[in-house]
Amino acid sequence: MTVSISGGWNFPTRVRFGPGVISGLPAACRDLGMTRPLLVTDEGLAELAMVRDAIARNAAHGLPTGLYADVQGNPTLANVAGGVVAYRNGGYDGVIAFGGGSAMDAAKTVALMVAQGRPLWDFEDVGDNWMRVKTDGLAPVVAVPTTSGTGSEVGRSSVITNEEMKVKKIIFHPSMLPAIVLSDPELTISLPPHITAATGIDAFVHCFEAFCTDAYHPMADGIALEGMRLIARALPRAYDDGADIEARAHMLTAATMGATAFQKGLGGVHALAHTIGAHFGVHHGLANAIFLPYVIQANRSAITDKVVLLARLLNLTPGDFDAFLDWVLHFRAQLGIPHTLAEIDLSEDQAEEMGILAHGDPVSGGNPVPLSVGDYVTIFRNAVTGKLP
Repeated sequence: MTVSISGGWNFPTRVRFGPGVISGLPAACRDLGMTRPLLVTDEGLAELAMVRDAIARNAAHGLPTGLYADVQGNPTLANVAGGVVAYRNGGYDGVIAFGGGSAMDAAKTVALMVAQGRPLWDFEDVGDNWMRVKTDGLAPVVAVPTTSGTGSEVGRSSVITNEEMKVKKIIFHPSMLPAIVLSDPELTISLPPHITAATGIDAFVHCFEAFCTDAYHPMADGIALEGMRLIARALPRAYDDGADIEARAHMLTAATMGATAFQKGLGGVHALAHTIGAHFGVHHGLANAIFLPYVIQANRSAITDKVVLLARLLNLTPGDFDAFLDWVLHFRAQLGIPHTLAEIDLSEDQAEEMGILAHGDPVSGGNPVPLSVGDYVTIFRNAVTGKLP
């Protein structure tokens, strides 16, 4: 197979990493010229001590900080619009993106949209739409991840659900990349095991799909491989003992690595996960975790050599494709991930519609095997019944 050896690369942002770095939030805000930031988070985090403490810490340093928490698990246009109104009405001058991927995606999009006069969907990641963005007046962003999954803290895009169309749209501009990241593993200690598992496998899928896509980006490949190695070792530890700060640190690092690597591309797992997330509200990481082995099998003809390398990296015996697929199945079971979509109440009746939508998802084009609508329908049905042909 001939591999293209041309491409263009970008690398992400300033990351301040380690237990306790959240104490540097006021300094990070000031570094970006903020005097009155708006903290954007999701409904579940808004009442937790870590959010209250962050706001109080800023206030103690002369930085009155507002709170906007009307963000769903799969953020919508309405969530973003509400954040823009809150930002403008409150006279804020910067955004703190605080939480998991949904909160950070919403926050980054709010920071983008406070400077725009066009509708959000005009900036969907299609063609050169990103060039429509007015960059004057964009809100600076400090990102504070509290889960180890999406890596949105080092991403130049956000995934927002178009509720009218029931599809997820990718909003992109290089300036959406947060200027400073405070990556504190202590903030992830309180994650319950099922969220630890789902977000952790999300990070693994980012690395895996990036590694397997055909684009030429050897730096991303190296980052993806190390990310998967870290997750294979650290995620079971974090799942079993949430207070294992070393495991939490490795997972937070690996999530950032996954989002760095997937600049190279994603594929069929994400195309399907985006689809059922937009339609049924399924947690993104959980959707990725369920679909992963079925898409691996569908891609077998194109990824065997890469999977053999990964199997060796994970010290599997024998180091072949089937050993890796068996490892994935065991890994998911170890983390309490359902094996089928039927276990989360999805049925084969939905396969045709989901296949059409997954095929149309923008990340589908990165899949190493071109998948037709029929292929996606088959994968969906296999994931309902648990069939691994």
